[in-house]
Amino acid sequence: MNTRIELRNNWSKEEVEEVYNLPLLELIYKAATVHREWHNPEEIQISTLLSIKTGGCPEDCSYCGQAARYHTDIKVQALLSTEKVIEHAQKAKESGSSRFCMAAAWREVRNNRDFDRVIDMVKGVNEIGMEVCCTLGMLTEEQAMRLQEAGLYAYNHNLDTSEQYYEEIISTRTFDNRINTINNVRKAGITVCSGGIIGLGETHTDRISMLLTLATMPEHPESVPINALARVEGTPLENNAKVDTWEMIRMIAVARIIMPSSMIRLSAGRIEMTDFEQGWCFMAGANSIFTGERETLLVTPNPGVCEDMQMFTTLGLKPMKKENKTTEMSSCEDK
Repeated sequence: MNTRIELRNNWSKEEVEEVYNLPLLELIYKAATVHREWHNPEEIQISTLLSIKTGGCPEDCSYCGQAARYHTDIKVQALLSTEKVIEHAQKAKESGSSRFCMAAAWREVRNNRDFDRVIDMVKGVNEIGMEVCCTLGMLTEEQAMRLQEAGLYAYNHNLDTSEQYYEEIISTRTFDNRINTINNVRKAGITVCSGGIIGLGETHTDRISMLLTLATMPEHPESVPINALARVEGTPLENNAKVDTWEMIRMIAVARIIMPSSMIRLSAGRIEMTDFEQGWCFMAGANSIFTGERETLLVTPNPGVCEDMQMFTTLGLKPMKKENKTTEMSSCEDK
């Protein structure tokens, strides 16, 4: 008899509040149960993120070291060559990643030679057999169609926080701008990657509201990243307190329960977590991570591939395969 929890898009604020406020161990138990009904708990999707264009962004996102108006240690880097990006993607595949995400510090996509080059990058990464994801800022429906035709699998566009708190964090665009881009991605037939950040100074009500927005979309995002604020020196939020890991676990567990079919990604903040803490996140329903060598062009560092493989061995986890194809892992002993 199949008792799997129903996939719903009609959650009420009161229902999500009730889930969010459960005693923590009870919440984790419920989330772990849902996770096992919908996913293989032994598998973790490994994604690699590459910053293909870094810094110089005109936005004023209070958490972001890539905003041109803040004085940070992040160096501006022009758009990488297509060949360099494909080289990074091939290395990521050999290290066990099944998804390759390309990030550009743009406010919005413009129809120019840089976008033409991104289209070539998408085609190239798709040809080596990886799921291709991009995060490039705001996107029109026509631009989304171009990306889809090039083979883009997913588009990341986080809500960041609740609609009510959004203007406290960003003033150069609106929450509705975020929603419009996600809608344009959906119309083009690209899967959606959208989540948020905790530790911005938001309330528990804001966290509940953000999750409610995601869970009441006509289709849940296929990937939901849960990020802890990376406190970047030189940004307005540099002195915010470190996010407590139990708060991350609570967010992951609630997201798992109300969006059971989605991949819940343990994202920014993982570098500050022990294997023990990450294990609790996986128990609560996280089944996706970003990984990569520390020296790769990541603006927010992640643990290295070898560290993650050792953690997987300890926890009895394994990288998720793409379309049931065997992923050949490079040896950490050679690095």
